[in-house]
Amino acid sequence: MTTTIIITICSLLLIAYAFDLTSSRTKIPSVILLLLLGWLAKQVTTFAQVHVPNLNPILPILGTIGLILIVLEGALELELDKSKIPIIKKSFLVGFFPMLILAFFLAFVFQYFGENSFKDNLLNVIPLCVVSSAIAIPSVKNLKPHDKEFIIYESSLSDIIGVLFFNFVALNSTISFNSFMDFGLELLIISIISFVSTATLSFLLSKIDHSIKFGPIILLVILIYDIAKIYHLPSLIFILLLGLFLGNLDKLKRFPWIQQLKPEQLEIEVNKFHELVGEATFLIRALFFILFGYLIESAEILNTDTLSWAVGIVLIIFLIRAIQLKLSKLQLKPLLFVAPRGLITILLFLAIEPEQHIPLMNKSLIIQVIVLTALVMMFGLMNVNQNEQNHQE
Repeated sequence: MTTTIIITICSLLLIAYAFDLTSSRTKIPSVILLLLLGWLAKQVTTFAQVHVPNLNPILPILGTIGLILIVLEGALELELDKSKIPIIKKSFLVGFFPMLILAFFLAFVFQYFGENSFKDNLLNVIPLCVVSSAIAIPSVKNLKPHDKEFIIYESSLSDIIGVLFFNFVALNSTISFNSFMDFGLELLIISIISFVSTATLSFLLSKIDHSIKFGPIILLVILIYDIAKIYHLPSLIFILLLGLFLGNLDKLKRFPWIQQLKPEQLEIEVNKFHELVGEATFLIRALFFILFGYLIESAEILNTDTLSWAVGIVLIIFLIRAIQLKLSKLQLKPLLFVAPRGLITILLFLAIEPEQHIPLMNKSLIIQVIVLTALVMMFGLMNVNQNEQNHQE
């Protein structure tokens, strides 16, 4: 039995790797193929009458680790200098305002058709309003550097803002001045924690001489993230700041205290660390979406009761996004199409307490919105790439 499990997992991950290698040619987002792969694995085990234990508790664990690694990997690739300020501002605006507008609009719509409180409606729709960096970042690696950079910033910031927004609504029974004061205090605390933790981890990365160093560093990153999360602190900010710091050491050499970290040597270690994070990110992301696909029931995908809602929500997502891109004076293609929902959507949906769930928001709707936004991205990017090829010819 153990041998069969090992063979199955290795085979599935190698197939996932093949998807990743061929995605630049097929233009099919790997998330769709991974979900399909997981779903097919479920059909095979059912047909062969293989007993599989309950895997649902594993999903949030893989998702949390995957989110940490994805944001960290994306942040390590970003360059910080004065010339980046405009793109950071625009990516923040595109990540923030459409999320806010969409969340309140959907909450009002659900309020009209349902009987739940506005707060519960708002909490339930926030997962649908967050652009997933887990899908967006890997899908844009073949775009122009400026577009790719914008998507990395926007999707990472969207994840962070989405988690902050979700926690703010979930943890405050009533929204008041004190709520915002507490929120500001949380931001201040996580900023201090981020500074101290980043300095400590960088010091360890530069000083540890042992042959095993990157594994413990990643474990410490996950540990700090989860401890901060227990106290309801916006811990993704720590992950983003750590990645930005390590990825921009060459810009910080002018500061005297940086010299204590031996930046030249540390840069070499950071490059190795980046490679390891990339490898780990692929494995965890692939396992997460394969497992999620495995846990999907066919009836949930084909649920006609939620399909019209899903289509309507997706149309509103891209309409609001198009308006914001125009207001930000950004070209629609290809940025308009890259607004997938995915890992963060699933994690936030799973984090909603049972008593706060509303009937209109269910697993079927979540799955359908994820698949539809991924399909829009796929066909949109295929069209953009085809136009570029024609232009070059």
